[in-house]
Amino acid sequence: MSATNPATADACAVPAVADAAACALPGVAPAISGRTWVGPNQQERFALLRRAKSVAIVGASNNPARASFFVATYLLSSTAYDVYLVNPRETEILGQPVYASLADLPVVPDVVDVFRRHDDLPGVAQEAIDVGAKALWLQLGSWNEEAAALAEEAGLSVVMDRCIKIEHARFHGGLHLAGFDTGVISSRRQLLSR
Repeated sequence: MSATNPATADACAVPAVADAAACALPGVAPAISGRTWVGPNQQERFALLRRAKSVAIVGASNNPARASFFVATYLLSSTAYDVYLVNPRETEILGQPVYASLADLPVVPDVVDVFRRHDDLPGVAQEAIDVGAKALWLQLGSWNEEAAALAEEAGLSVVMDRCIKIEHARFHGGLHLAGFDTGVISSRRQLLSR
């Protein structure tokens, strides 16, 4: 073997931490940027979902293209949860009555699943506290440490930046690559029609 050229060796070296930003995908923020809150682990999320009997979806939408519509559809059709939809601009979604606020619900929800803008999250956390909810769940892309601190100080469990549908399906064996329950359990490779 020939001697290693020092210039070539440096080009193949693992970048230093300071240089790692140069390797990041354009437009993607670092995963840990400014995040100090640590959420529940997998077993704790599973236990939270097993204990829950009711879920209130704050920010439910009647638009089938919205994630809240997809999650509501899944929770209503594939789980035993009592699902309550909250949106002051709607009266009915998926044949279910829609409530203007958490305070208008006929029950105290175990989990408040939130589809709202970042700046609205502390207010929703306070509403969840005020009605006596047990958990605050912020959907994928939602991260607000102020809301998390507020809820945790009041004794609520908090989950952020995770989809309740994906977590439920993953824990209950119904998660396909595309996020759908295929209803088929098999180790055979699927044949695709051409």
